Amino acid sequence: MHQALPWARAPAACLNFNCMLILLPVCRNLLSFLRGTIQCCSRTAARQLDRNLTFHKLVAYMIAFHTAVHIIAHLFNFEFFMDAQLNRNTSLLTFVLSEIGNGDNASFLNPIRTNETNPTIVMFTTVAGLTGVAITLALILIITSSMEVIRRSYFEVFWYTHHLFVIFFIGLVFHGYARIVRGQTVASLDTNKPQNCSDKFEDWGKNGSDCAVPEFAGNPPGTWKWVLGPMILYVCERIVRIYRSHQKVVITKVVMHPSKTLELQMKRKGFSMEVGQYVFIQCPSVSRLEWHPFTLTSAPEEDYFSAHIRIVGDWTQALYEACGGDKNEPQEAWKLPKVAIDGPFGTASEDVFRYEVVMLVGAGIGVTPFASILKSVWYKRIQNNQDVFTKKIYFYWLCPETQAFEWFADLLQSLEGQMTEKDMVDFLSYNIYLTRWKEHEAAHFRVHHEAENDPITGLKQKTFYGKPNWDNEFTNILLQNLSHLIKLISGKLGGVNEMGQHIFFHFAEV
Repeated sequence: MHQALPWARAPAACLNFNCMLILLPVCRNLLSFLRGTIQCCSRTAARQLDRNLTFHKLVAYMIAFHTAVHIIAHLFNFEFFMDAQLNRNTSLLTFVLSEIGNGDNASFLNPIRTNETNPTIVMFTTVAGLTGVAITLALILIITSSMEVIRRSYFEVFWYTHHLFVIFFIGLVFHGYARIVRGQTVASLDTNKPQNCSDKFEDWGKNGSDCAVPEFAGNPPGTWKWVLGPMILYVCERIVRIYRSHQKVVITKVVMHPSKTLELQMKRKGFSMEVGQYVFIQCPSVSRLEWHPFTLTSAPEEDYFSAHIRIVGDWTQALYEACGGDKNEPQEAWKLPKVAIDGPFGTASEDVFRYEVVMLVGAGIGVTPFASILKSVWYKRIQNNQDVFTKKIYFYWLCPETQAFEWFADLLQSLEGQMTEKDMVDFLSYNIYLTRWKEHEAAHFRVHHEAENDPITGLKQKTFYGKPNWDNEFTNILLQNLSHLIKLISGKLGGVNEMGQHIFFHFAEV
């Protein structure tokens, strides 16, 4: 009867451990607190928290794997249990064990109590069976709807099915309530030692036998001990989110940029941010349940916070229309939709001003965190004349088409002009690549636009065509900063330990 039992219980133990971990990476406020706490000790460890969703996915894969092994093992177990009831032969140990507990049903071993049933009936008439089916169905729906193609094309499906985790955890906690996995009690082991009595099962309990009838009991459910703590933390997380969602947010300005990019400038009492952070935005008039993350494009020095939203799906299209994006005349302030904000939450971009040399690489709308960084540079170095630790910024922006440049080019033009006036042209080095245009395709375009400024961006720095050769770019940056690196290595500026404060790389994708 026990051949497949270890194969069921071992994955169950792993499931308990992984289910303890699965909620922690999505507790955003907890991660922000940990990031601020750990950062003073180890920046590398703090940056690992930015991989929370990757960790969340890996834990989910392990939950799916162990669930599959657990189910397959129990299917074999139920076949063994059913065979033990059907093969009614008193000369078989399996049948004798199955008959134990038929009187008061107190110390049975075989959860299938009669030969007039089948595993399917047991599955849908027991606590373990019903909760197991509920857990499995919820897990299948959650995982299948989390595939990238569904998540990108049908985000609402992903969003709603992910909330089946509530059913998953309720079923998980009550799955072992009926205690169908049973073992011999400690007291019974004194009167019926398996190593001595397993071959004498026909004489169990008879006069003159030194082997009493064994007694069995179910293991108490223990899953709740693993998941209770994370569940409490997650409930607290949701309470904080609900509190924040009820704080009043005022949309002070709506800007419709080219290439269907919507800029929302907002204010909320007590709102404080750092460069590169992001918020979750909810618009009740569009959906009361959906929250979507957007990087903040404003600088901490500004008296408002803003987000640039590219119109690519149903939710963003509905928000675009609610803000009057489909109308020719400006939307009146009192007609603007109400929004709720959760955040801000930290990212690796917060560290940018702790390094002397910074390399920023953005693709498409993924450039938004660098808008906040570059604006903050403008306020710190140009407007307020503050002396910041960062001495050099290398900025790379890759876009497929010219339309993507339009909303961000104004900021770069302003920075370029201000830095020229302040004689700080060496502080910011930027390279813009139009990836879907090849060099020979752009040759004719350049011939007719031999102006001082780039015809696409309006910047003095010309646009490159195609994709950058990263080996060459990294080599050039290394050579440009080689003298300072040599000084650091030789210890003239404080030793090798300072090298960790020298160069910072940050990449943002579409």
